Amino acid sequence: MKRRDFLALSTIATGAAVLTPLTGVAQTATLAVPREPVWIPLTKDVKTTLIGFGTGMRGGDRRSDLVRGGYPKAVEMLRYAYDLGIRLFDCADLYGTHDVVTEALKGKPRDSYVLVSKIWPHRGGLPETERPDPEVTVKRFLRECKTDYIDVMQIHCMLNNQWVQEHETAMESLAKLKKAGLIRAHGISSHSNAATELAAETEWCEVVHVRINNEGMYMDGPQNDPAARVAETVRTTKKAHDAGKGVIAMKVVGQGDMKDLEMRKKSTKFVMDLGTVHVMLVGFTEKEQITEFVANVDAATVS
Repeated sequence: MKRRDFLALSTIATGAAVLTPLTGVAQTATLAVPREPVWIPLTKDVKTTLIGFGTGMRGGDRRSDLVRGGYPKAVEMLRYAYDLGIRLFDCADLYGTHDVVTEALKGKPRDSYVLVSKIWPHRGGLPETERPDPEVTVKRFLRECKTDYIDVMQIHCMLNNQWVQEHETAMESLAKLKKAGLIRAHGISSHSNAATELAAETEWCEVVHVRINNEGMYMDGPQNDPAARVAETVRTTKKAHDAGKGVIAMKVVGQGDMKDLEMRKKSTKFVMDLGTVHVMLVGFTEKEQITEFVANVDAATVS
């Protein structure tokens, strides 16, 4: 989605963010709470907000930084994000965050937020060794999330251009689940530009997660050449977008490793200006990070 189109859709008026000299984090007082969400299409069946809450920072074995920080704190942060108009919540079996997201959203209208989750098909990463058919796994997700449907279901961490052949059975199962109304869209989480290119060429794939920022941090491509990584990922992301895929960006602020505020602002604006990304995920671990990112998006929207 192009930044100018997002601006045209937005009806939220916000003041300029005030930055503290000590932390460089926007003060919460400058953002009115609650804020109405601005909805944009992700697929023909799923709408989204431009900012998504990533719950899987350093995730594995059904743990992530969000849950390591404590359950009450995580619930408070998720509710704060919801109140700031962030309405896409990105989960996965690998992260173990279904329950905390469900608790945070308890009592909220189901059509007021978007749930994303992912099945983990690989060895390791989960406490158990079995990898049941996605029909079994997704129905467990539905129980954990206390919902009748999940908006987007991804096959997690695709690493090459062979994922269609390697996961054909899972793809068929997810298509059946969509037909049954238990999920509304399916796709992949890509950790390879080759996987993203194949996603662009595969009709089954409706949504793709990509890792992208302006510094080449935690991205795919030549490991000794950050600029080449950025260029290659920009190209494959555009190919997916132009093929009609919903594009969810990960690592927008480098998994929290962009320590300087100006770096984070530049990367956020860079991703927005591409015009090929529908959602930007951030793995927030503090409320102040949420405030800052919303303020950075506001600034990039009007600049």
